[in-house]
This record gives sequence, structure tokens and C-alpha cells, in this order.
Amino acid sequence: MTTTSDHHIIAIDEHIHTTWSYEHEPVQTVESNDIVTFDCRDATNNQLDIASTSGDVYSLADDSTGHPLTGPVAVADAQPEDVLAVDLLELQHEGIGFSYFYPGDEGWGLLPEDFHDPGLHVWELDDGIGRFVNGIEVPLAPFPGNLGVAPAVEGKHSTTPPRRVGGNLDVKHLTTGSTLYLPVEVEGALFSIGDCHAAQGDGEVCVTGIEAPMIVTARLRIISDMDIKQPQFETAGPFSVNGDRMHATTGISDDLMDATKKAIRHMITHLHDHHDLTRTEAYLLCSAIVDLKINEVVDKPNWVVSAYVPQSIFPD
Repeated sequence: MTTTSDHHIIAIDEHIHTTWSYEHEPVQTVESNDIVTFDCRDATNNQLDIASTSGDVYSLADDSTGHPLTGPVAVADAQPEDVLAVDLLELQHEGIGFSYFYPGDEGWGLLPEDFHDPGLHVWELDDGIGRFVNGIEVPLAPFPGNLGVAPAVEGKHSTTPPRRVGGNLDVKHLTTGSTLYLPVEVEGALFSIGDCHAAQGDGEVCVTGIEAPMIVTARLRIISDMDIKQPQFETAGPFSVNGDRMHATTGISDDLMDATKKAIRHMITHLHDHHDLTRTEAYLLCSAIVDLKINEVVDKPNWVVSAYVPQSIFPD
């Protein structure tokens, strides 16, 4: 770590929670503009390792707990109607990551009806790339998937859906140098973070990106003269892989979700036919690197969604 922090929140059990709630006691109180380093567990809460196989995903499907989040951290003097700015200063992975999808009967991901058995790839992360099968190398762009402040609604709330105070946004452009703005609903804001990804395709179609334990350093600052209704952010991307040439498959339908499914199904077929991947491997790779784009929603009755894969990830 090269950034000097004012506080370091380690990922011991006492600093981890798996629901959003203003009832969680803060593990640390900081001042506005303090720099905080968070040790974040991966989304499986350390249940997978280098020796894991797809059979181990069944136990993840049976686990009803939410994402392990580090925190919450209270920011002194933060009040409802303030905005918490989160400046992402540094993200460090720990050399390993996991992409997986659940058995189809769990109903998770974009195409559960296409994949009855679970899938898993354990990634070796090194030198800015993640190593897949068949010599495929995915460029890394680490970001936290789940970060937010406590909602004012009473009770404990799932970490799965995003909400107006943040949470499971999975915006892959929240990389180093980005700033996320969150509307504050409770005193102290109560900021937490986790579910980090070493890389992810827009859409995260199989339900995971490259899930990775990570160390995140961020500056937390309160803004009292900013009015937002939902999260906003500033980022420099990356928006594409080095301006690389892409291969894209389209999905065309009178329903956007159906068009999205068609685009990914066509991409899975392309990867299977032209890059010697099994359909399971292709689905995992789509979630890690393939970007979904809405190309048009004005030419009714049909809309166009395309799936883009960078050509540079494949060996010559």
C-alpha cells in the first residue's frame, strides 16, 4: 500500500456484517476528509480457495447470508440530507479470484434456464491480468461492487439489491481515482464496503465477476451543499480495453431482457465455436469481460442490445 491512511479496518468477524441496517454499531468513527483502509473479504466470505471445484458452489447456494461488508464506519457530524463523497484512492487484490454461477434451479444470473449445474473458475491474478483457460488473459480493473451508507428504514435489509443509499451497485467503473456520491439518511452516515471485483463485464451476467479479497483505501468526506436523490459518480473508466477491437453479438427483441439474453446466448455460441470453450467456460468468461450495451430503444417495436468481447484477451 502506498497511500498513508488515518485508519485501518481489518476484516475480523467483529468488523463484518451481512445486512444493511442503521442498528449496526460503528466499528470506527472518523472525521470528514480522513483516509480509511478497509480489508474486504471476497463475496463468498472465504468459503472458496485455490483447490475449490464447481461442486463447492452448491454450499454457496445453500448459504442465506449476504455479502460480507467491512464496517460500518461513522463519519463525525454527518447528518441526513448530507452527501458522503467516497474517493477511491487505491485497490489491491490478493492474487486470487473466483467466478462462479449457481445451479439453474436457484434462479440466479441472466441464463439460469440454460445451465442446470454450477460453474466455477479460480483465477490467478498477477501483473494486471487474470488467467482463464486456453491462454485467455483478462485485463484487471479492480473495483468494489457493494458500498454504501445505512438506510433510514427500520430493520435489517438484504445486501443483494442496490438502493438509493448505494449498496450492491456493481458499477465496474468505480476504479482507482473515482468518486462515489451517496445521499446520507442517518446520523454518521455509517459507511460499509465489500464484494470487490478484480474485473467484471458490464451486466455481470452469470451473477459474479472476478470476486476477489481486496484492500481498499478511500477518503470519506461530507458535502453539505449537494442535493442528490440516488448515487452519482465521477470516473475516468476504463470504458474499453486499450481501445481494443471488439467482436459483438446482437440481441434483437421487443423486450429488453429478452434481447439481452439473446445477445449473451449468441456470444456464448461464438466463444464456444471460435475459441474452443465449453459453454460453461464461455458463460463464466462473459461475466468477467463481456460488456452489454443498449444500442437503441427508439425503433419500436424492437430494441437492440449487443454483447462486446475484446479481441486482445485471446492468444495469437
